Parts: sequence; C-alpha cells; structure tokens
Amino acid sequence: MRVHVADHPLVTHKLTVLRDKTTPSPTFRALTEELVTLLAYEATRDVRTEEVTIQTPVSETVGLAISSPRPLVVPILRAGLGMLEGMVKLVPTAEVGFLGMVRNEETLQPDVYAERLPDDLSNRQCFVLDPMLATGGSLIAAIDYLFARGAVDVTAICLIAAPEGLDAVAKATEGREVHIVLGALDEKLNEHGYIVPGLGDAGDRLYGLV
Repeated sequence: MRVHVADHPLVTHKLTVLRDKTTPSPTFRALTEELVTLLAYEATRDVRTEEVTIQTPVSETVGLAISSPRPLVVPILRAGLGMLEGMVKLVPTAEVGFLGMVRNEETLQPDVYAERLPDDLSNRQCFVLDPMLATGGSLIAAIDYLFARGAVDVTAICLIAAPEGLDAVAKATEGREVHIVLGALDEKLNEHGYIVPGLGDAGDRLYGLV
C-alpha cells in the first residue's frame, strides 16, 4: 500500500479552517470541495491515459486523453457525498458509484445499507471518497467490494486519517494495489474511536446536523 500525505500550505490552511468548531456548514462544504480537488491532483497521478492526435490552430500534435474503461469514483455515503463535486470537477468523464455505510458505535465496524456499483469492474481504476480514515473499517469494506467485482487498483482520498486506521488498511489490503491520499495524518484515535485532533463528525458538519 502506498500512502501520500499532502504537503502544501493551501491544504494545511483549508484543513485548519475545517477543524475549527465554529466553521459553519456552508463554509465546511465549500472547503471540503476545494480540498478534494487539490488532493485529487495527486490521487490521479497514475490515471490511465492513451495518446491521441489532435489539430491545433497551428499544427497537428499528439496529446493524452483518459483511456477506457473510465475511472470509477465511489463516495462512501453519507459524508463522502460532500467530496464528490470536488472530484468530478477534476475528472468529469469518470463514472460514479455509491456505497452507503454507517459505523456501528458498539463494534466500530461498518454496516452496509446501500450499494450502487457496476456488477463488473474488470480492469477499472477506482477512487474511493471518505473524509475520515478512523478505524479503517469502512474503507476496508469498500476496497473489498471493489476488488471482488474485478477492480485492478483502488485509490482512496481522505481528508484526515489516524495511524491506527492506516495500519489496519495496510494489513487488510496486503498484496493489492492500493493507494491512500491524505490531507493530514493525525495523532491517534481516542477511546471512542474518533480521530484526535480530528474535525468532528464530517457528515454532521457537512449537512448541519450537529
């Protein structure tokens, strides 16, 4: 598993505003979209392309275009939905699937309540959107779903992560082509399974249900 933690002052600045508990939901949503677009540049570094010949106003030249099959973007509901717009702005030709997961507060493991994915993901590159990589349970389950349907590699974009969750994903995905792109790697999980210092419940803060 490859891990990339963004090292850019704009990413750090936007994360600082997101972490502030006084930041209102509209600002939180806008900054999340901006952050995802910044992180997506790194996440799509290895997106598959093919050469195409085009005619400029001056001459013929060879460029690159995203190849088929198209990348699949999979937000984990509900919080991942707040990241979708930032991703598809960068890759508008991508196909979008959905996974609905909720964390069981007793076991800290994910329960799947909705799924909308292509049946066959053979030879597809997949990008999973999940703001918080805490225990890693939801992300591991999502990655398993995608590989079970034939995906060849999975890249996850997360705003922040805890070391414990990152380690869990690494162990669960050993031998698979998995790439994690983070805005920041935080200190730890607390006794309730929440990231510290974190930014609170991303879903609640995105949609105003605090």
